[in-house]
Amino acid sequence: MPKITFVDHAGTARTIDGEVGSTVMETAIRNNVPGIDAECGGACACATCHVYVDAEWADKVGPAEPMEQDMLDFASDVRATSRLCCQIRVTPELDGLTVTTPARQG
Repeated sequence: MPKITFVDHAGTARTIDGEVGSTVMETAIRNNVPGIDAECGGACACATCHVYVDAEWADKVGPAEPMEQDMLDFASDVRATSRLCCQIRVTPELDGLTVTTPARQG
C-alpha cells in the first residue's frame, strides 16, 4: 500500500497506508486525520478537503481539473500547490506523497 504523510498546520506528521483506487481524502477520513473535514463526502462540491501538495510531488499528482479549480476559489489561503484531496486518486506511484493541511478549511 502506498504511504501518504499528512502534516497538519502545526507541523505534526502522520503517515498512513493509502488504498490504491481510493482518494487521499478517503484515506484521511478513514484514519481520522485532523484538518480534513470533507463536508461533501468527496463530490468536489466544497473546499473542506483542501491540502497543499509537497512541491516535489506536484508533477506526479498533476494539476487540478477546471471543476476543482473553481471549488478552490472557496478555500482559504490557496497556494500554487493547493489541491482538493478528494480529487487525488491513490496510485502506487504516489507512495511517499506528503500533503499539508491549512490552518482552517473553507
